[in-house]
Amino acid sequence: EFLRRCEWDEEKIQLRKIPDNVAFFFSKMINELSEDVRTALRVMSCFGSSSKISLIETLEQALNSPLARYLDVAVSEGLLTKSDGRYHFVHDRVQEAAYDIMKPE
Repeated sequence: EFLRRCEWDEEKIQLRKIPDNVAFFFSKMINELSEDVRTALRVMSCFGSSSKISLIETLEQALNSPLARYLDVAVSEGLLTKSDGRYHFVHDRVQEAAYDIMKPE
């Protein structure tokens, strides 16, 4: 008979700093990125949960900034996905966190 059970190291779990809420976690992740990547995420957040790559390319020309390159960094960090000709926030809280960093404190 095969018995499945979970095993974990309670001490290691206690030592990990796990945030109380998802929004705080994503805000912290975003704030650890370079200013260029944060700016690209802020721009994208203004367009909702996803943006067409063609829109990003148009914005790159208008803003004279390589937004796609910075958004690709966010993809590698797990904040965005890139598929079907679009960048997508991985969670609505990521989009909210990116948008909220525009607010004055």
